[in-house]
Amino acid sequence: MAYDVVLLVEQALDPADAARIRSLHEGLDEPVAYHVILPVEDAAARVEASLTTLAGGELAAPALALSGEELDAIDDAARNRAQQELDASVAALTAAGAQAEGVLVRESPVDALVRVVGEVDGREVIVLTRPHVVAELFRLDWTSQAQRRLKVPTLHLIEHESFDEQAGGGEGVTGL
Repeated sequence: MAYDVVLLVEQALDPADAARIRSLHEGLDEPVAYHVILPVEDAAARVEASLTTLAGGELAAPALALSGEELDAIDDAARNRAQQELDASVAALTAAGAQAEGVLVRESPVDALVRVVGEVDGREVIVLTRPHVVAELFRLDWTSQAQRRLKVPTLHLIEHESFDEQAGGGEGVTGL
């Protein structure tokens, strides 16, 4: 029986991220299996948010209308990019000596996390994101949401930063 760890990632893990994750589970008597979840961005929401930001919120909705084909192309590009990031994450974990598999999700990332933890009987959760200071301050970030909904240990790591950097030597949030 494996010790199942569910990872919710915002972008591809690099080899250093994978090595740090593996180091957390060195010395366990049972094999560790990693289940990587990577959300696919919603194309329509992404385009609307980008255009609204560029226009300062002054564009009317009809001016933002894109054809179904245009949205499909944007959606396909987002899915392809997400699949490449997921494949890179699984490959980085495997290269670090881990057993890993991954899944792309379109549902709420935290809903997907809760679902996968239940499906695999996850024993622990690791959320890897860029720093999101405002969301973390108001406890609206993925980690805080997961901690409220799950009864397993949940750890938040900042992507692409070492443990030392996250403890105060890098760009990660160290305390407010």
